This record gives sequence, C-alpha cells and structure tokens, in this order.
Amino acid sequence: MAARTRLPLLSPKNLPPFRNRKLVHTEAAVKEAVYPPIIPSLTAKSKSARRRQAEEQVQKIRASTVQEKLDLITRIQRQKFVVYPQTFARNPDKWYQHFTKTAYIPGLPEKFTPVQEQPEAGESSPTAGDHGSEDEAFTDIRSLVTRVILQEHWHIKKRKVFLYRQQEQVVGPLLRNLVTGLTYSLAKHNPLLLLSSLDLNPQVNFYWRRGERIIPKGHRKGRLEPTRFQIDDHPHSQIRITQQLPQFAPMDASYTAEVPEITLAPNLMPLFRRQYDNHIFTGAKLPDPACYGHTQFHLVPDRYHRDRMAQQQQSDQVEVFLRTNGLASLFAWTGAQAMYQGFWNHEDVTRPFVSQAVITDGQFFSFFCYQLNTVALSVEMDANNPRKNLLWGTESMRLYESVQDGEVVGLNDGVIKLLVQFLMNQP
Repeated sequence: MAARTRLPLLSPKNLPPFRNRKLVHTEAAVKEAVYPPIIPSLTAKSKSARRRQAEEQVQKIRASTVQEKLDLITRIQRQKFVVYPQTFARNPDKWYQHFTKTAYIPGLPEKFTPVQEQPEAGESSPTAGDHGSEDEAFTDIRSLVTRVILQEHWHIKKRKVFLYRQQEQVVGPLLRNLVTGLTYSLAKHNPLLLLSSLDLNPQVNFYWRRGERIIPKGHRKGRLEPTRFQIDDHPHSQIRITQQLPQFAPMDASYTAEVPEITLAPNLMPLFRRQYDNHIFTGAKLPDPACYGHTQFHLVPDRYHRDRMAQQQQSDQVEVFLRTNGLASLFAWTGAQAMYQGFWNHEDVTRPFVSQAVITDGQFFSFFCYQLNTVALSVEMDANNPRKNLLWGTESMRLYESVQDGEVVGLNDGVIKLLVQFLMNQP
C-alpha cells in the first residue's frame, strides 16, 4: 500500500499570495440560446397575457384587407357614448372638440376669399370677355336661387304643416332643389361634379376610442377600459366625388393649434351610454368609386330653430349649436373616409382628408371646412402625437330677408358666391 503523506495546513511562506496568481480559466464565448424566447400565455389572466393578446390583435388587423379591418375594429360590442351632432346640451362645442381632438379656427381657409374689388386704372385686370362670362354665369345662378325660393314660398300652396315639421316639409324641399340645381348648373364649370354622386337623406356612422376609465363595478371591476364613442348622423344631402379634395393647410400647421382639455367624464355633459352594433359608414359601400367627400348639407330642425331658441332665452346657443353640428358631422364623415382607405388607430393617416359642410334653416347659412389630420385618438397612440384636426367655420349669414308680392327681398350675393366657391372646389 502507498504510504500516507500529510500536507501542512498553512501554505508555505515562500509561495506568492493567491491574489497575485493568474487565473487559468478564460472567458467562454457567448452562445445564443437555442430555445425560443419566453412569451406570455394567450390564455392566462395576467397583465402580460392581455398585453400579448392586444399586440396580436393589432398585427392581425394590420395584415387584413380594408373590409376585414372594419369588421375587426367594430366587432366587439361594449357600452359606448352616443354623440349626437344636433344636441340639446349647453356649450357642447368644447366637449366635442376634446372628443375629436379638433381645433376651431374662426373664418374660412384662405382659398375661400371674398371677391376682390375692381382694380384701379393702370393695374392689370382680366379681359372684358372673362368678366362678361363670369357675370353671365353668376346671373344665371342668382336667378336659379330666386326661382327655388319662390317655388317653395310663393308658387306652391301648402296646407298647414304638422307640429315641429315646418323645416322638414317646407325648407327640406327648398334645400334639395337648391343643391340639385346648383350641382347641375356648375357641372360644366367643374368637371369633378360630372362624376359625383348626390345622396339624399343618407346615413353616416363613425366609431372611435378616446380616453380611458376604470370600470367601477361588475366582474371586470378595477380594469382600465378605453372610452368608446359613436356618431350616427343623418344629413339632408351630400356630394361624393372620385378624387380627394386638396388640403386647406399643411399638416404641420396643426401642431400649434389648441384643443380644449376636458377632464370630466362625458356623462356630465350629458352624454348617454348604449350598447349596439358599431358602425363605420360614409353613406356608400366600400367598392363605390365615389369614396371621397365633397360637401354635406344639413337642415336645422324645428326644435333648434333660432326663433324657438330666442323664445327660450337661448339665443347665445344658436351659433354654438351650428358649430357643434358642423364639427361632429364632418368629423364622422371625414373619419369614415379615412377608414375606407385603410387607416385606423394604429395606422395613422399619411395625408390629410378634407370635407365641407353647409348648415341652414332656410334663411341663414353657415359654412364649415374640416381637415382630418389624425385618427390615432386612443390613449396609447395619442401620447406622442402632435397632430390635431382642424375646423374652419363662419357665423350665420342671411340669404334673403323675405318674400313679398312674388319677389325675393334682400337677396345676399355674398352667400350665393360662397355656395358657388364651395361647389367649385376641386383638386
């Protein structure tokens, strides 16, 4: 057997200390893991699992066609706030600006400038032939407007209308004849109107998310839930075209615009929550070639007529009501047009979408222009989004004073020229 040896417990003094020795081990090369990354489960009830479910849903919508996108976006039904373009609430314009992230700019865009005065002697001016043709065309349009007004208020003998049906039975036909007549007369000057589509009593719907809340009760109590909104609009008529209208302002110009910030819950406005099918609709089906909006025409109902508002001592709400109507209606119509082009909350618009609106009660006309710069309105997408939607609008302008002895008294040429400029807008 081998003899046993004892080693001293203390290291010899002549050996260098351990800290001065060089390590014989070298760093091993970093190798990539051969197993797949660990991802949350799709069926768990954790926050990471819900986050993964949302990410996969977004990727699924991105890879879908436009029709499938609309179906996936509107598929899940939850309670949502129904936004009425014609609302009874007081001062609703600030609330609606917050819901739609829209900044209001008084007046109209620069392209809708009033007709310039005659140039002085020595200045360059159009030829006499051009002036003559323009004056002749405007004279024809002015006589058309006069005939339409007299048709409804003088030549036709109508029985007494039902209660709260005055606007629908008297002013409705007037506006319909005015729109169809102007569209037909201006089609030879604006070729875009030859391929347009005129919708009478259409339906326009838009569904979107803006803000979030904590669910107060129920089996989902305590969870964060996005606040959902739905607009169901019924304009009097609208013109759809095959080409997109040009932008009113650069998209960068909206960065400095101011949008009111409302921290209160929408039900304090008040708005009411309902649960039914979510709809996104421009007034026509998806394959329709006239998929872009041109101009909408809205009729003020008897309930919100300025004379009745004055009787209720709410004259200060007349212009607020018109501005709110223009904002909600144009946002819904223009937003639905952007959705029809494949844009949605996680794929924001790459170009502005533009629409126009005219709101009237038969005598007073208001003009509005809307430019949609963003549809990314949810909390997660709006955090670093400087874009804002823009609304231009005018105060009410009287078209005529009255009808006496078969003549229209006080016909306002400025309103007629604005109507012509709106319908003559083209790319």
